[in-house]
Amino acid sequence: MHADLSRLTFRPERHYSAVVAQQGRVQLDADANEQAAIQLYQARTLAADLIGRHGGPRDAAGRDIAGFYIDYVGGKYDIDTLLIRGGRYYVEGILVDATRPAPGVPVPDEDAHDEDTPTPPDRWTYWDQPDAFRDPERDRLPSPAQTPFVVYLNVWERSVTAAEDPALREVALGAAMPDTAARVKVVWQVLPLSLAELAIDTTDLSKDVVRAAFDNWAKKQSLSSGRLAARSERPDHADEDPCLVRPDARYRGTENQLYRVEVHAGGDAKDATFKWSRENGSVVFPVDELDGTWVQLASLGYDDKLDLDVGDHVEVIDTAYSSRLEALPLLRVEELDLPGRRVRLSAEPEPGVGRRPELNPFLRRWDHREGPRHKGRTAALKGGAVPVTEGEWLPLEDGVEVYFAKGGGYRTGDHWLIPARTATGSVEWPTDPARRPLLQGPAGITRHLAPLALVKGEEGAVDLRFGFRPLAGTIPPADEAALAAEAQARREEQAAEDPSHGRSQTTAEAEAAVDGGV
Repeated sequence: MHADLSRLTFRPERHYSAVVAQQGRVQLDADANEQAAIQLYQARTLAADLIGRHGGPRDAAGRDIAGFYIDYVGGKYDIDTLLIRGGRYYVEGILVDATRPAPGVPVPDEDAHDEDTPTPPDRWTYWDQPDAFRDPERDRLPSPAQTPFVVYLNVWERSVTAAEDPALREVALGAAMPDTAARVKVVWQVLPLSLAELAIDTTDLSKDVVRAAFDNWAKKQSLSSGRLAARSERPDHADEDPCLVRPDARYRGTENQLYRVEVHAGGDAKDATFKWSRENGSVVFPVDELDGTWVQLASLGYDDKLDLDVGDHVEVIDTAYSSRLEALPLLRVEELDLPGRRVRLSAEPEPGVGRRPELNPFLRRWDHREGPRHKGRTAALKGGAVPVTEGEWLPLEDGVEVYFAKGGGYRTGDHWLIPARTATGSVEWPTDPARRPLLQGPAGITRHLAPLALVKGEEGAVDLRFGFRPLAGTIPPADEAALAAEAQARREEQAAEDPSHGRSQTTAEAEAAVDGGV
């Protein structure tokens, strides 16, 4: 997540069940965030174990009350669409809610005439679903008359700060203060998938066949195959600044940092690019207005460390851009107008981003300037980002280096986090017993996928969801006759197992002798 963090410490393989605060100790964001991550992991694991990979609730009578029931609506005079029923659904333990919020009721104007208020829609459609931001020019649905297609649910998570959701900011703290906590948002998107991508024979489109093919496809989509390692190496110019850090320090930065290496453009190594930030991509600047290459900002930063400077690369972002996981060119800051809180960029931002105030546009600063110098050569930037080079250690800054494993596949949004600490003069990264850095998969983004329907055109949509009933049920009232029969059966069973009825052997023999004498 893009947030101002010290580090992320949650590791499920360590099997910690809670974070225990100790008296008189420094409170860190990493501890509080790990406690939240532990609880979330436990809750989602339990839900997935009970429900399965995906499923929605049914009521006690078995009626379907789950969300994401799909209706296909062919457009005779308009474009085709899907109707998405509201309600809850679970994908790999993650709660996904498609309930459409009801609009508020305003206070009527005194002079206004009574008018019938139109009934708001109770279902989302393919085109207005809240997190997909579909473009009618690029994202039209396939024609089921030509070939059926699968509708599936794509679920993932991203961070949201006050730059994107101003309601998170406590205005009582004043505009000069930074924001407080960030949020993590569950993003859901209902998307089409052709049968060709599932490698399905169209002569057999049973539910089991489609679900099995989708599961095989989903396993390949959840995580990318890119792997990265990080280390710190004392750079050649270290002797030029011996007074700033320890002479033997491999990490030469003067402050603790959380480096974020994030894939910008995905694909194979020849096409992929990456960007990096020493602040985990948390340095952002809300946009007030775009005017060509000039951008009016709400603020130019809080200090020299978190401001903008000529030569910085920035990404123009809004809610739609973040949800679509696009990779538009990064732009360079060419000029600053400090009194006017304006910056001039190297090019005008793309038409589809940053121009709708309701989507809360902002600039995100990245800290690379040009391709990393390595072995006497400098790699040119591509689209404002650094080209991925596999099989070599690539320097970032201050002794921090990264290594992309050969043969990887990369997706926009894949990222790795690298804490760097001045106390150790090194970075925190897992190593083997010989202290060699270990290759790691990305920390995110993890996609959770579930099939919803198979659209067959005039035949309608075949429901591919799963459902589950409540575990709890009514307790039947006590039946006195049944209880008495059960008690008698238990007594007879005990008598058969223990003829002495619990008495000692000596007592039983004495009683038998008395009975015989009588």
